Formats: sequence, C-alpha cells, structure tokens
Amino acid sequence: MTTELPGRSWLAHGCDGHINWRNCLPALAIAFALVSAGDARAQGASLVRVDQVTEVPISQTVPVIGRLVARQSGDVAARISGALSSFEVEVGDRVEAGQIIAVLDTDALQAELELAESALAEADAQLATTRAEAELARRKLQRQKKLRKSAAFSKVRYEDAELAIAIALSKIRSAEARVATRKFAIKRRTIDVKHGVITAPYEGVVVRRYAEIGGYVRNGQPLVKLIGDRTLEIEVDVPANRLAGLLPGREVAVTLDDGTHHVAVVRALLPSENALTRTRTARLRPHLTETRRRLAENQSVTVEVPIGAPRDVIAVHKDAILKRQGNDIVYVVKDEIAKPRPITLGESIGERIEVVNGLAAGEIVVVRGNERLRPGAKVRIDKSAS
Repeated sequence: MTTELPGRSWLAHGCDGHINWRNCLPALAIAFALVSAGDARAQGASLVRVDQVTEVPISQTVPVIGRLVARQSGDVAARISGALSSFEVEVGDRVEAGQIIAVLDTDALQAELELAESALAEADAQLATTRAEAELARRKLQRQKKLRKSAAFSKVRYEDAELAIAIALSKIRSAEARVATRKFAIKRRTIDVKHGVITAPYEGVVVRRYAEIGGYVRNGQPLVKLIGDRTLEIEVDVPANRLAGLLPGREVAVTLDDGTHHVAVVRALLPSENALTRTRTARLRPHLTETRRRLAENQSVTVEVPIGAPRDVIAVHKDAILKRQGNDIVYVVKDEIAKPRPITLGESIGERIEVVNGLAAGEIVVVRGNERLRPGAKVRIDKSAS
C-alpha cells in the first residue's frame, strides 16, 4: 500500500514521491535523531566568561611635550684667587657632595695665616701687660684710700691714682679689641686656606671644565659645570586654557622618549604667562622607576595634561560590547539567564569603556561566548577563567 505525498523532500532519504513506509523507516529514524539532538542542544547551557561592571575614575587628558630639567645645575667657581695646582675630575665624571674637584696653591695663604697667629700672640701679651698695669694702679688707689684719715694723705696722689686706673682700663679695652681683630684675621685666613680646596656642592656629573692645571684663577671664576642628574624635574609649557585640571599635588601620567611610562606630581605653576604662545610653565616632580637609558637634562617627555577635574563613571570591559543593527549591546547575566541590553558608550579607559546609560555598577556581563548567545539563553559561567 502506498500514499501520495506532494513534493520530493523524501528523495534525499531514499524514498520516491510515493512513500513505502517499510522502505522509508531508515530515513525517518535519521530525521528523528537529528530533531532529538537539536532539542538536547537547545536545552543545554552555554559556557561563557563574565566580568563585573565597575565604577572607575576617568580624566580626559591632552598630551603636551615637556622636558627634564635639573633642580641643581650650574658652574662651580673658585672662592679665592690663586694658581690651579691640581684637577681631580674629568668631564663625564660623577661626583658626590663634598668630593674634591680642584686644589689651588695656598702656600702664600698659609704663610699669612701663620703671620696672623703670631700677631694674635703679640696682642695677647699686650693685653696681659695692660691688665697687670691696671692691677698695679688699683693697688695704689687702695693705699691712698687707707691714708684718707691720716696726716700722710695726699689729695693729689689720690686723684693721680684714680686717673691711672681709668687709663689702665682704657688700655685693657684697646688690647682686647686688638686681640679680637687678630682672631678675626686668623679666621679669615683659615677660611681662605680652606677654600683653596674646591669641592662639589651637590651630587652630579661634570659636563665641562673651564680651566687647566697651572692656570691662575680669580675669585668667582668658574672651574667646572655640574649637573645634578638625580634631582630632575619636568618642566612643561601648558596652554593657559588647559590649566583647570593641573593643580599642585595632582598626579599625572608621563611618558619618556624611551617609551617608558611613569607618574609625576604637579609641584608648582609659575605665575608668568608667555605673551606669544599664551602658555604657562608648570613644574612636576616625577616618580621615575626603570628607564631604558640614562636620563639627561632637556630630555623630551610627554605629559598627559588633564583637561578638567577627575570624575567617577560606570565602565564595562570592551569584550562585552556587541554591535547589533548599528546599536551597542551587552548580555547581562542574572539567575543564569543572559539577556541583551542596549547601552550608550562614552570615553575609552584602557581595557574598559565608559557607559553613559544602560548599566549599573555590580552587574555581570558576558565577555566570552557572547557572539553566539540568543536572548534569554541559559548560560554556565566558566569558573576557571581569571
């Protein structure tokens, strides 16, 4: 017995236009198996990875080129005049604070110091003599006082004794002044001898020498130029209309020209504006970690200058975002069910993107496996994913 069926859909399973049920049993078995497998897959949960929507700070920035400047840099000069007897450093040498740079010939100064010490000894002797004279005059005056009620008392001698006391005291003050002068001369000569040895006022690198051994240098003449390369700051000229977010104490991101990224803190904004460029100079104190090459004065650095004050925003991982018919959507997971939700995006924040509306902090979104999800699909979270 056969039954007429329209169409030729059974031909693929070995049946012709008239179904012979006995002949078509294998094809029916295959069809039922495919339908059953599809139902089983539909009932299973999709394995996905998820991420939490977070609230993060965001600050819009604009890159501005700055430079490294040394907080301590300049010429180290001689503080006395004299012939240069030795140079202890070369160009490129690193020196520590207090390290000897050069030595001047101080033989003449040493002789003057010894002469000043001899003059002090002489002044001390004169002071001792005047004090002894004053003591002698005091004793004479005391004897005259004892004779006041006797016939041997002489008013003239008494007055002479009082005058001798006054003269002796005046000589003492004069001798004490000479001693103080001699002590000052010794101190001055000692300082001059000490300054014959020129030392580094701070740690740095010698970048230039202005004199050579045998030359005569005068007081104030520079000997070397020193740069303190370990006390560097960042100097950047910022457009005046970009200063709203660049307040002292604020941290900003900086990038050296070797590609390394660091953080710097705004130390000061100088109260002077360039009339031609309409920029103001900012000084930043960098916290430099590892760099790929040795730092140098005037080295280029890019400063991410904040446009305004920082603000907190809702952000979602970029892998959670899908494009559907020109709209941005994410799959939000709740009670193991993934539901699509349209969102409005804002600024990019590294691996995350600001969500203007559509999500709240703490919600869970799918970041892996979201491309194949259907609305209302049951999901199973991959716990092994970090």
